[in-house]
Amino acid sequence: MVSADFSSVPVLDYAQTTSSETKPQFIKELQHALINVGFLYLANVPVQTDELIAYIPQLFALPQEAKDKIIMRNSKHFLGYNKLGAEFTKGHTDWREQFDIATPHVCRAVEGRGDPDYWSLWGPSQWPEEEQLPGFKDAMERYLLQVQKLSYDFVGLLAEAFGLPSDALAQFYDRPEFMQHRGKIVQYPQTAEGSESQGVGPHYDAGFLTFLLQASDHKGLQVQNLTGDWIDVPPIPGTFVVNIGRALEFATQGLARATSHRVISPSGGTGPRYSVPFFQNIGLDVKLTEHVLEFPPEILKLRDARGTLGATDSVNFSEFDREPSGRVNLIGRVKSHPDVAERHYPKLFKELFPNGAPAQVSAY
Repeated sequence: MVSADFSSVPVLDYAQTTSSETKPQFIKELQHALINVGFLYLANVPVQTDELIAYIPQLFALPQEAKDKIIMRNSKHFLGYNKLGAEFTKGHTDWREQFDIATPHVCRAVEGRGDPDYWSLWGPSQWPEEEQLPGFKDAMERYLLQVQKLSYDFVGLLAEAFGLPSDALAQFYDRPEFMQHRGKIVQYPQTAEGSESQGVGPHYDAGFLTFLLQASDHKGLQVQNLTGDWIDVPPIPGTFVVNIGRALEFATQGLARATSHRVISPSGGTGPRYSVPFFQNIGLDVKLTEHVLEFPPEILKLRDARGTLGATDSVNFSEFDREPSGRVNLIGRVKSHPDVAERHYPKLFKELFPNGAPAQVSAY
């Protein structure tokens, strides 16, 4: 039996996928990472990162009034700026400042037509004024579209690792014009030497895959193995960290495992930690219970060898067994950002917060 107590996250070389001689080894390593760890490093990816990384300190150095002009509360799509300490996870403040920015998308919801409320979850991003940060919007959109392509290509490899045709997971996506994927640019400020602060508390991601660019050399990301130990995932130059979301875990009947993870804020005189996660979504209307994948017996044996998944510190995004994907994601957004929901989704806000917005909010 494979030990559940992994003590490090495997590193996979994406360049191996370009050769018929080395691809089988990549697929084998990918199987192990997906089934037993839920996290992996991906090296030699075809994504340019230097231009975006150079913009990140400038973005957070913008005047506060410039950031506040694009605060998330303005956007029914939950895109925009969140100030330091605006979110909570498991009852504790997440000590991070962030901008939520997504791939280009035209919202298809029409007011008064009776469209599902979750169709409004996706739409255009808010951006700093061009003269304040020249070229940033173009650089960010180029980056997001490169990672989007990587994410679709990687899903094909993931299908192969599970003994399926490379296009087996395409059924979970909508037509390109109806798809959007989300990104964040996050700053975790340093804390006092020797202190430990929650950058973001234990959680799962919602969608299929997350591609994380650790954009500074600070440690902080940790993942939880099945005995509850927290394992460091330090930055490795030239890599992305890839992890499994709850939707993919559900769609694969637990074959791929979502892994609880958190970020500890940097301490001492090291400056802030920067990271750029990209969250690959599935179609808003997709109900995972209506899409059943049939895996070869030899693949299911690998899952059985892993053993039963134990309890972890993360419990969020549990509604995939009864709600469309878009609704699951909207509920998570409303719980995280009730100020946005109170303005743009008053009916759902009242359902989730019948006594009004709580003093502390948390999706998980």
